[in-house]
Amino acid sequence: MSGETLHVYFLGTAGALPTPTRNPPCIMIRRGSDTILFDCGEGAQQQMMRSRCGFTINAIFVSHWHADHFLGIFGLVQTMSFNGRTEPLTIYGPEWVHEFVSTLRNVARFNLKFPMESVVLGHGSWVRFEGYTVSAFSVNHGLPALGFVLEEDPRPGRFNRERAIELGVPPGPLFGKLQRGETVKAGCGESAAEIRPEQVMGEGRPGRKIVYTGDTRAVHYAIMDIAHDADLLIHDATYDESETARATEFYHATATQAGEAAAALNARTLVLVHTSSRYTDVQAHVSDARKKYTGPILVPNDLDMVEVPFRD
Repeated sequence: MSGETLHVYFLGTAGALPTPTRNPPCIMIRRGSDTILFDCGEGAQQQMMRSRCGFTINAIFVSHWHADHFLGIFGLVQTMSFNGRTEPLTIYGPEWVHEFVSTLRNVARFNLKFPMESVVLGHGSWVRFEGYTVSAFSVNHGLPALGFVLEEDPRPGRFNRERAIELGVPPGPLFGKLQRGETVKAGCGESAAEIRPEQVMGEGRPGRKIVYTGDTRAVHYAIMDIAHDADLLIHDATYDESETARATEFYHATATQAGEAAAALNARTLVLVHTSSRYTDVQAHVSDARKKYTGPILVPNDLDMVEVPFRD
């Protein structure tokens, strides 16, 4: 697991309305050989082609049932079927996901060549994948809506090669056993000594963590337990500070509130998304967030990719 890549593709970064340079929301996360979509607005297929990501999607997580977050699934399903997909596709989302997938099946009834499944998620729900988990948390958007946390399993501590040799373990296969948590014997006969992993392994290290809020008013005060210490906090920042009243009215966050969330949650990098079509420039968003948060701030363009490194 320690060698897996973790890439985040921002396929759509617009608000409710697309613009000439921004598509509706769609975030692809590729971890090793797995590819997960978080929301899938219209035009997602073309963005995948432009990013050369392909259409091999393992699962889709929908944050809520506003059309800008799911319309792209209809065309994507058709294309995957046309390309010969046979393995099942699971779509996860808040309540009404069963109704959505039923509609999807009806629309694609003559062309669908693979099974589709639906799973309802709520606050605290989680989905297990190999080496990582995707958890859901409730957000405040005026209808059932979720944010998501992709978090890797903890990693083993660093292997102290010099200490192992000092204890009599020869370089080779026994090193690997110790790193996998197995006790080994060093030496021969009655003089052989047991060497335990904790004698040569450092403290365990956390895996990487990405938090995506979807569309929401500020909710960081309610998600401290699940969303703290993210390597990447992808936060709704539909409006700048001058439109705080509008943000409240339409259940969105401002860039200032996103900055507050990043600071409160101890995020290592803040990413501002869902930019309203009223803005042609995002400098005010960055300035607003910077008032509350001193770490790195990104406002990605469509098709930007961010690689999330290990912390150490």
